Amino acid sequence: MASNNISVLNALDNARTQWYHVTAIIIAGMGFFTDAYDLFCISTVSKLLGRLYYYNSSTGKPGKLPHSINNLVIGVALVGTFTGQLVFGYLGDKLGRKKVYGLTLILMIICAICSGLSFGYSPKAVMGTLCFFRFWLGFGIGGDYPLSATIMSEYANKKTRGAFIAAVFAMQGVGIIFAGLVSLIVSKIFLVYYAGPAFNDEHVFSTEPEADYVWRIVLMIGALPALLTFYWRMKMPETGRYTAIIEGNAKQAAADMGRVLDIEIQADGDKVAQFNAGNEYKLFSHEFVRRHGRHLIGTMTTWFLLDIAFYSQNLTQKDIFPTMGLTNKAENVSALREMFETSRAMFVIALLGTFPGYWFTVAFIEHIGRFYIQLVGFFMMSVFMLIMGLKYDYLRNEEHKWTFAALYGLTFFFANFGPNSTTFVLPAELFPTRVRSTCHAFSAASGKAGAMIGAFAIQNYTQDGNVKKIKKAMILLACTNLMGFFFTFLVTETKGRSLEEISGEDGGYAEAEMTAKKPVSQSDNWEENSRNYG
Repeated sequence: MASNNISVLNALDNARTQWYHVTAIIIAGMGFFTDAYDLFCISTVSKLLGRLYYYNSSTGKPGKLPHSINNLVIGVALVGTFTGQLVFGYLGDKLGRKKVYGLTLILMIICAICSGLSFGYSPKAVMGTLCFFRFWLGFGIGGDYPLSATIMSEYANKKTRGAFIAAVFAMQGVGIIFAGLVSLIVSKIFLVYYAGPAFNDEHVFSTEPEADYVWRIVLMIGALPALLTFYWRMKMPETGRYTAIIEGNAKQAAADMGRVLDIEIQADGDKVAQFNAGNEYKLFSHEFVRRHGRHLIGTMTTWFLLDIAFYSQNLTQKDIFPTMGLTNKAENVSALREMFETSRAMFVIALLGTFPGYWFTVAFIEHIGRFYIQLVGFFMMSVFMLIMGLKYDYLRNEEHKWTFAALYGLTFFFANFGPNSTTFVLPAELFPTRVRSTCHAFSAASGKAGAMIGAFAIQNYTQDGNVKKIKKAMILLACTNLMGFFFTFLVTETKGRSLEEISGEDGGYAEAEMTAKKPVSQSDNWEENSRNYG
């Protein structure tokens, strides 16, 4: 039974882009805004935590978080995210996308606030409390990955589905910008109005007592966007594909989607039952492995390799910036001044390098395709990281620091106009409805496993700012990106086709299998693209 014979699926695939699609992007995207803010704002305050809680008067140097504590503070949210992705991804297929969608926001709201209220009678106790709440914060963040991607893919029409899913993920870039911007503004306010003029002198080495409020405020602000989104997320109906295909309630699916698309849709109960009869194989069954095993390996490996580099770069910025000369060394500035400079550098890199890449993907993903954007992105990341690694001694000199900054920013640009976006899009399109959320969760969790390597291994290796170590790390990351380039050949192009056609659920698996042997070329879809885009 072809999916285009089922009215509700046909209506979703061919619906004109309308206001409801925009609201769905905003509702799902604000979750990713919150995710990125909560995950990356810790980079702006971690040095401040060291100066507040680990100052040793005998050394006469600014305090630093011990390596083990720093790794936990930075990386524990990633462990929570990894776990949350697997749990909520599974629940999204078993209980429904909407039923567990609001729970992720509740966790993020509560844990963001509690992270800022971390308490204890000793530095170790404060860090322990902070890590506890950031683990559960990450757990909620993890659920947003498979649920948001699956919901957006199942709501979207087939002509603009990739752009819609990429737009949801692009809110991560906005969240990273705001992580730097909010930290910059809050630290500047305290510098100007509370610390006094002496602390604005770049050569005064001090830790302002008011700084203890700063990191708490920055962390708690992460609850606001999630709080503002909660009501609208609860108003969203269950996706028509889940209601019809998994719950078997074609009548309810037609009513829900007819209401949001403002059209009348037939129920087609008998056709849906016939459709489901041909797709009863279980996850990791022989049939699943035969049809989708190669794609699952492809989405998991590419996301894993990408996140080793992506999170290594984002979470180690604070250590690389002084070496690049973009911020002063800790010995020469006060604690809040150091946070201000770190946040400013992070904001500029994100605004000029990270942010544009996401939206280039949104603009071009339906023209170029997921496959080629991912290939080119991995390749260019490898090139720029290899140049920075091989020429690090030359680039780190004061007169070349802006060349270094440009190369560093370009790696972020091609990560986001590349695999960081497409590894999120592809798992939401390649797999059957009954296991779509779970397969996306496996892929995303594989990515977070790579992120943990970046947070615990790469960051620990480069934390002391040793030039040789940073150089070796850059070369290693160039190699992981090159591996991602080759593993991309395990996935296939998905643009311009319905979800059921891509997954073979519509009975056309043999044709889909033949299509999967090579990516769809630009020339193959030239005529269709001409119709789609005028």
